[in-house]
Amino acid sequence: MASPISQAIKQICEEKNISYQAVLDTIEAALASAYRKDFVDKTENINVKVNFDPETANMRVFDVKTVVEDMELPVEGEAGIEPIVVKEPEPPKGKGKKGAKAKKEEVPAPTPVPAEPGVPVEEEKKFNPKTMIMISEAQKIKRDAAVGEEMRSELSVPGAFGRMAAQTAKQVIMQKLREAEREVVYNEFKDKQGQILIATAGRREGKNILFEMGRATAIMLPDDQAPHERYAPGERLKLYVNQVNVTTKGPEILVSRTNPELVRALFTQEIPEVANGAVEIKNIAREAGSRTKIAVASKEANIDPIGSCIGQRGTRIQTVSGELGGEKIDVILWNEDPRIFIAHALSPAKVAGTELSENDRTAVVRVVGDQLSLAIGKGGQNVRLAAKLTGWKISVVEEKVKGEIEVKAEAAPEPESAPEKSSDESSNTVS
Repeated sequence: MASPISQAIKQICEEKNISYQAVLDTIEAALASAYRKDFVDKTENINVKVNFDPETANMRVFDVKTVVEDMELPVEGEAGIEPIVVKEPEPPKGKGKKGAKAKKEEVPAPTPVPAEPGVPVEEEKKFNPKTMIMISEAQKIKRDAAVGEEMRSELSVPGAFGRMAAQTAKQVIMQKLREAEREVVYNEFKDKQGQILIATAGRREGKNILFEMGRATAIMLPDDQAPHERYAPGERLKLYVNQVNVTTKGPEILVSRTNPELVRALFTQEIPEVANGAVEIKNIAREAGSRTKIAVASKEANIDPIGSCIGQRGTRIQTVSGELGGEKIDVILWNEDPRIFIAHALSPAKVAGTELSENDRTAVVRVVGDQLSLAIGKGGQNVRLAAKLTGWKISVVEEKVKGEIEVKAEAAPEPESAPEKSSDESSNTVS
């Protein structure tokens, strides 16, 4: 039958999902800290390591040192160049000030010679008497001692630990267990960056919203919150994992409902042709909570990319739209010819003609009068999303009966965002 200590360790392992060895290492580190507190003088060069047996509750204490090559120890007073005291000559009697004081002139340290380019500079090894022992000394203890070997000398335990040492051990155990638990959570979620996870909405902290993901808590920053969604406590949602960072307070999981990659991930989940690579998503332009344009292309001649994404009677696209709170999604057929691609991107409007300027990547699109409002969209949204999707600055003009052209609206793609500088930045375009 397992001892009470072993049973307690196993219970901690089950509650916090930590390995048995990690908890045992924590206990040994706490006992070593308590031993140094009560039985080791601060001037002693002892590297304390403890072996603890949870079945018998016995512990053995060792002074552990690594064998290194012999090296010269710095002599006291030779660590640096001492300032040289130069006495000024005494002035003639009757002239100058009496009792001229000696002045100190500091001799500058020699300028280090720069290393040749491409030649690595070897760092000077420093001897640490607490964790190292020179091979000449080690061979006095053990004849066949070799460089790199670990020397262990057992220490005695003079008596029971005092109250302060016990309190120190308790604090070390609590801290180490928290660190181990955080590391387990980080290892669980670090590979899920860029994926969709289901989470439950929790409390608010200022403008941020916290979501529960099992043993972890995710944070949704204001820029990652869709304008039309309210996130009531207890509501379950699919979230896109933007980043998983390590902080002093533990792992930080940043999630989003506005990232364009959320749409890509939902399409991959709901549409088999996208999941198996038969249909490729080329680009996404999104204004979260309102409308999204997604450009798709087929890698197989017998597959219709738009029909595959929409599904029979629109069932597939409706499922994705429902996950995004009813957001409108336009599926656009991608084309290598920018004229055709721009015309498709401005759907549902019908384009009469397109003029391109390759130098500044601008396009002038001509539409007839009844198609102008469709091409521009409400508040210029359609032409704005088309510009983001294609990467061209688009000007929509009306083609009149007599051939006169009147400029009505124009939109430019947003410049490529710089690499993420902080955890709350997210890109609006997908390359």
